[in-house]
Amino acid sequence: MAHARSRLVRGLYFALGLSMLGIAIVGALVPGIPTTGPVLLAAFAFSKSSERFDRWMVSHRTFGPVVRSWRLHRGFTVRVKRLAAIFIALSFGFTTFATATWGTPWPVWAYVAFNGFAVLLTWWIVTRPTVSNEDRESLMAMTYEEVMA
Repeated sequence: MAHARSRLVRGLYFALGLSMLGIAIVGALVPGIPTTGPVLLAAFAFSKSSERFDRWMVSHRTFGPVVRSWRLHRGFTVRVKRLAAIFIALSFGFTTFATATWGTPWPVWAYVAFNGFAVLLTWWIVTRPTVSNEDRESLMAMTYEEVMA
């Protein structure tokens, strides 16, 4: 991917990449916090700002398979899809329960819109192409240059 031309824009992309990477790391450690979306956003931002950090994301043992699957197939493995669906359901369900029970209740339309977004997000993830485990292994064997070609 081409880097942004402006130094300011590259700096903004880099800051976005670092913040999304921070969220992804927290999400990898804390159940209920998203990981896949922030990983992909961080990889996109780094691809626009820093070849070194982009190379690091693509080559990373944990985050690399998600980035490579997305860049080459625009899809996810069954495991990533399953985990995303589970954690979307848990986090949106808990938020709905908590606001209805302990917090200030939302209007009914807000609950419908909030949970409707969860359903649409889950549907979008599940309908992306599925990357097989064999393809995942071959993706990890590829060099950075092969992924970027």
